[in-house]
Amino acid sequence: MTRERSDSDCGTVAIVGLGYVGLPLCGLFHRAGFRVIGIDIDQAKIDMLTAGESYLRHLGETDLIKPMLRHPGFIPTSDPARSAEADAVLICVPTPLSSSGEPDLQYVLQTTRHIAQALKARGRSQLVCLESTTYPGTTREQLKPILDAAEVAYDLAFCPERVDPGRSEPPMHAIPKIVGGIDQASTGAAVSLYGHVFETVIPVASPDVAEAAKLMENVYRAVNIALANEMKVVLDRMGINVWEVIEAAATKPFGFQPFYPGPGLGGHCIPIDPFYLAWKASQVGCDAQFIELAGRVNRSMPARVVDITLKALGHATHSGDGPRILVLGLAYKPNIDDVRESPSFELISLFRQAGCRVEYSDPHVPHTHHMRHYGDLDMASVPLTSAALSAYDAVVIATAHDAFDWKEIATSARLIVDTRNAMRNFPNAPVVRA
Repeated sequence: MTRERSDSDCGTVAIVGLGYVGLPLCGLFHRAGFRVIGIDIDQAKIDMLTAGESYLRHLGETDLIKPMLRHPGFIPTSDPARSAEADAVLICVPTPLSSSGEPDLQYVLQTTRHIAQALKARGRSQLVCLESTTYPGTTREQLKPILDAAEVAYDLAFCPERVDPGRSEPPMHAIPKIVGGIDQASTGAAVSLYGHVFETVIPVASPDVAEAAKLMENVYRAVNIALANEMKVVLDRMGINVWEVIEAAATKPFGFQPFYPGPGLGGHCIPIDPFYLAWKASQVGCDAQFIELAGRVNRSMPARVVDITLKALGHATHSGDGPRILVLGLAYKPNIDDVRESPSFELISLFRQAGCRVEYSDPHVPHTHHMRHYGDLDMASVPLTSAALSAYDAVVIATAHDAFDWKEIATSARLIVDTRNAMRNFPNAPVVRA
């Protein structure tokens, strides 16, 4: 059930899922003058927000959390029923893969059921927008029937997030926002809402188009990173430095965009989202061959790094007291604390399977914490000192944080396995590229 709505209807926004997408959105809408209800099932997050603390360190408490709490209008809560108070509800929950590699929509569907219950209790229209990345057809085929059962008017749209943790330019509000509603009224309502906080809002023909556009963005990156990773393998065999090759190719002012190799993919989007499209393609009788091939290449990189490290150490598979390995960087990208799908966890696991004694150092991630995968590691970051560095048989650079003292690493480590070209300025360091 849908209806037309005016701009003045959306005075309160509920945002469900206060992670790397939802929490910054709270800030945007709060600064625009909206009353914002932030909902998350993790009570620890709610407690931190209520205390004026941020669990996403890269956002900064001073810039985001404390201003929201200092002024009325931001309400963090773990009660999903409070979405009934909102004129618009934005869904920003995880969309992981299942153990069999298929889309896992449990968080989206459970959230939608809560919204439908609250919508029924509210008894009047809401705008519901899904921001979580998913396969084409999800909004129309999965969310709409659940909301229809509430028998209350609503508008429904897919409005994909475009968040890159740690990136400050362009600011979030300057990144164009795509919206696609299930009908013209829904698209208009979403355009009106997001127009309050985003400089550019781009309506598309349907939620299916918006869902596919988001996946296209992520597939583009996954495939090109796989190309860079494959080129690294090929060029290493030829004795050619892939980083110099990419730097040279990037001087072309057209027709080339640089992508860089690494120890594997990290973050929520690139390692996961392309397989939502591959799965949907299989449902309609197609093979997403580029996606599958890119996935195989990218997933092979952690094992390659471990193999290169062990060969450089002169070790085969060990048991008992094997080589001591220090992995530099637990976050999946530089200068943030985001560890989602980080290849560093796979490196640690593979090194352990090979009989190595493994520790990590990351100034942004003092301790490991509970996650869907690798939640039982129970590790703490090792402080980097000259003595500590020299105690390891190999130091593996997985993430090139600015906070690392590269000169100290170059002079103190016995062996450095560099997956990020971080040691390019230290030609005399004991470096092996991987």
